[in-house]
Amino acid sequence: EADEDIWLTVITGAGERAFCAGADLKQRAREQDASPEQQNEWRRLQSETRHIIERWYHPKPIIAMVNGFALGGGLEVAMACDIIIAADHSEFGLPEPRRGLIAGSAGVHRLPRQIGLKPAMGYMLTGRHMSAERAFQLGLVNEVVPAGQLLETTEGYVRDILSCAPLSVRATKEATMRGLDYSLSTAYYTPYESEQVRQKSEDTLEGPRAFAEKRDPIWKGR
Repeated sequence: EADEDIWLTVITGAGERAFCAGADLKQRAREQDASPEQQNEWRRLQSETRHIIERWYHPKPIIAMVNGFALGGGLEVAMACDIIIAADHSEFGLPEPRRGLIAGSAGVHRLPRQIGLKPAMGYMLTGRHMSAERAFQLGLVNEVVPAGQLLETTEGYVRDILSCAPLSVRATKEATMRGLDYSLSTAYYTPYESEQVRQKSEDTLEGPRAFAEKRDPIWKGR
């Protein structure tokens, strides 16, 4: 976040089978027979993971490049991103109730907000998986492509974002995400820190200047 040379982040899973399939339940089962110290360590790690996802607000764009299963905590991570690009074999879901658990790292809160209450309840209360195509239809995913085109498609989003002024992108993200917590009129009149920075930046002058001079803008991020 503090590195001004990094304008966006792409998150993906290793290999082609899963983006992230959530917690290791076999490990969790083993830890039920572990010492109190080991159990406390498990709870600490679980709490830290939940804390990260619940509070995940990053000023720069985050893209989830989903290349397989995004289940449980994996879907919670993906939903915390700004854009989701999915390979057509990907599956999404919050199967925690099938294991006596709950999608407590904001999954039960984000999914209804992102796809609507009734569809979300249908998936959360049954633990069913959602196909990539269905996720696209419900608005959870921005684009579904064949696995062989996943990287190329994601790179296209990256190029387009990098062609925009980084301070404008950050101001847009902050105003959008924080504004969701307010009424429309309150959101409109609320001062946003990123927008105040953008208004005083060199880049806000560079855009109109480049347009007038019929050239591509050279963004500095300041």
